[in-house]
Amino acid sequence: MHNRVVLEIPSLPEHVSLARLLVAQMAAQLRFTVAEVEEIKVAVSEAVTNAIVHGYQGRGDGVVRLEVSLHPGELEVEVIDQGCGMADLELARQPAYSTDPDRMGLGFIFMENFMDHLEVRSEPGRGTRVRMRKRTGTCGPVTTGGQ
Repeated sequence: MHNRVVLEIPSLPEHVSLARLLVAQMAAQLRFTVAEVEEIKVAVSEAVTNAIVHGYQGRGDGVVRLEVSLHPGELEVEVIDQGCGMADLELARQPAYSTDPDRMGLGFIFMENFMDHLEVRSEPGRGTRVRMRKRTGTCGPVTTGGQ
């Protein structure tokens, strides 16, 4: 099984909920618990919000690309922006670090704790790509009815 959906949204805060809905719908096709789906939604919200707030610095003229793929027993989510990028990834991933004083700086902590794999690539002036994966407790898609 391989199912992939791509969504491009304007870099506006009100579109974070679209990303959450998409990933929840995709995750529902695998054997995730309700609690795991909620964790996935939080991780995606953090990644998309980071792209909007930090990557595009709150400008609504950018595009955040969300790529969601289902593999046997695993959900993969990529959040991609073409924003300002990060010069120091190690610093950006430190707890409580934020370029915005009104933010707590816990986004990467949530992503790391709620997902099984987190990979971040960023280049100043070129944007950021966040890849996250979450495995289910069992292998294979959820089946509904039929024999």
